[in-house]
Amino acid sequence: MRWLVVITLAVLVGCSKTKADFVGSPVPTAAPLGLPPVPNPAPAAAIALGKKLFFSPALSVDGSVSCASCHQPEKYLADSRPASPGVKGGLGNRNAPSVWNAVYQQSQFWDGRAKSLEAQASGPILNAIEMGHSASGAVASVQALPEMRQLMAAAYGDETVTMDRIARAIAAYEQTLVRGNSPFDRFVFGGDKTALSAEAQRGLELFRGKANCATCHLIGKDNALFADHQFHNLGVGMDPAGELTDLGRFKVSGVEKDKGAFRTASLRNVAETAPYMHDGSLKTLKEVVDFYVGGGNANPQLDPLIRPLTLFTRQERADLVAFLESLTGDVP
Repeated sequence: MRWLVVITLAVLVGCSKTKADFVGSPVPTAAPLGLPPVPNPAPAAAIALGKKLFFSPALSVDGSVSCASCHQPEKYLADSRPASPGVKGGLGNRNAPSVWNAVYQQSQFWDGRAKSLEAQASGPILNAIEMGHSASGAVASVQALPEMRQLMAAAYGDETVTMDRIARAIAAYEQTLVRGNSPFDRFVFGGDKTALSAEAQRGLELFRGKANCATCHLIGKDNALFADHQFHNLGVGMDPAGELTDLGRFKVSGVEKDKGAFRTASLRNVAETAPYMHDGSLKTLKEVVDFYVGGGNANPQLDPLIRPLTLFTRQERADLVAFLESLTGDVP
C-alpha cells in the first residue's frame, strides 16, 4: 500500500513545485484603526490570482458554486442562510462565517480543524457537499482556463497549477480583507468621544462588566479582535431530547470537554452577518443577547463561563445590541 500513499500525497500537495514562492515584492495591507498589523503580505500578482480563484466556479466539480457563493460580497462576505447549498443539491450543516478579518484567526472553521488560511482554502474545494472536487480535478479545471494559467505565471513564475498554489493564492487574497475603524474603534482607540451613542457607551460598559462578554470577546490595549481563539460549549444546537446535534471541536480533538464546543467568533461587523451561531439558529442580535442572558442551554459540557445573567433589564439588553452595532467597520 505504500505506493498508494505516495501517489495520494503527490496529488494533494501537487508535486515538487508546490512550495515555490510568489514572485514580486509583497504589498502590505494597511491595518485600519483598531486592528493589529496584517501578517504575511503577498505580491500584487498573487492577490490578483487569489481574487480570481475566490470568485471562480471552476473550483467546484459542476461549475455551480465558488468561494463567493457562500462568502458573498453583498452579504458582507458571509451568507444570510443558516447553512449554504453546495454542489448537486447538497446542503452544509454549519453557517458560513464572514471572511472579513479571517487573517487574524489562529484557527479556521468553527471546529478549528485548519490552522491557516491556506489549509482552510482547500477544505471546501475537496468537500463532497460544498464544492465536490478531487485535488486532481480542481487542478485540471483551473489548468484548462488560459486566463488562470497567465495569472498563475504572473504569481509564481510559471503556469504550473497545483492545489498548494491554488490555496496559497486564495489565502493571499483573503489576507487583504480587513475591516476596522468602526465607531467603537474611533471611540476607544481614536479618542473620539462623540463616536459612540449614549446607548452604545452603556453597552460597552456592560460588555466589559457584568455581562462578562469581554472574557471571551477580548478587547486589548491597542487593538481588539473580539475573540479569544478558544472553543466553548454554549449549548447551541440541542435536539428535542436535549442531545447535541453537532459535536464540534470534539471531532477534531477527541477530548470529552470539547463536545459541542465551537470557536469563539469575532464580533467585528457582527450586525451585518445574521444569522448567528455555528448553526445559524439565532436570527437577530437581540436573540443572541437574550440567549446569553438566559445562560445558554444546559448540557454536561456547558462552559462554566456561561451562566444566567440576573437582573438584566430590557434597556440593558438594548444597550448591548447598540454596542454590537457599533462594531461595524469601514469597507475598504
